[in-house]
Amino acid sequence: MRPKLLNFEQLVNENKQELLNDEESISRIEMRLEKKREAHVLEQRKEFEYKTVS
Repeated sequence: MRPKLLNFEQLVNENKQELLNDEESISRIEMRLEKKREAHVLEQRKEFEYKTVS
């Protein structure tokens, strides 16, 4: 079976949509990483406070 042939404009639009989808995925990943980093920093602060109080 032969692949579907696309004209230039269709290819541009398809690539543009893929880039937008990638950007959304990257943004979601960045948000998850930021939340994990914040949780890690809070945990470190708690540990530091516990050590200084003890």
